[in-house]
Amino acid sequence: MTSTLLPPAPAPAPGIDADAAQLVLDIEHYLAARTRTTAHPLVTKTTAELVAEALGTTGPATAPAPELPGRVLRILPDWVLRFPIVRHRHGGSRPVTVAEHLELTALVIERYGWAQGAHRTTTGRRCILGAQAVLYRLGMGDDTTVATAGQHLQDVLTARGCTSTYAAWNDHPDRTRHDVLALIREAAKAAS
Repeated sequence: MTSTLLPPAPAPAPGIDADAAQLVLDIEHYLAARTRTTAHPLVTKTTAELVAEALGTTGPATAPAPELPGRVLRILPDWVLRFPIVRHRHGGSRPVTVAEHLELTALVIERYGWAQGAHRTTTGRRCILGAQAVLYRLGMGDDTTVATAGQHLQDVLTARGCTSTYAAWNDHPDRTRHDVLALIREAAKAAS
């Protein structure tokens, strides 16, 4: 059985915020909890799912989502997150699924706060695109992942009869943080 415990986060380098190191650690824990570990590549259920099925319990055991830090990281200019030393210290290029990218987008908005009319505010609050940018610049997904995630968001809106882009939808005066998080989670569920 494979353990999902991660080694402790490395001490931050001088000039690198401890919150940024914690953000990466939380993302690593989130991704590790979502990793499917099976005994054989043809087995599609995890050991926990098989045990739950055998015992007649409902659904697989899931780990709670990580608490993302943010104080200094969220107010840094986004371009800082592209520096190789920052990306390397904070997860490097990490492949994530579209569903994981969307779930992490929701976590960034929950932790940093939600914004309208700008990708980010001076206090670090983010709109949907701004939250996706944080993950992209930290290497949590590539161009294709982000584009596909955006298409899933757009598909959910289209199914609701909305013709606006998800960025314009985010900025609508009647929109709420709850509406935005619900949209992202619905798109993540569709992407699963």
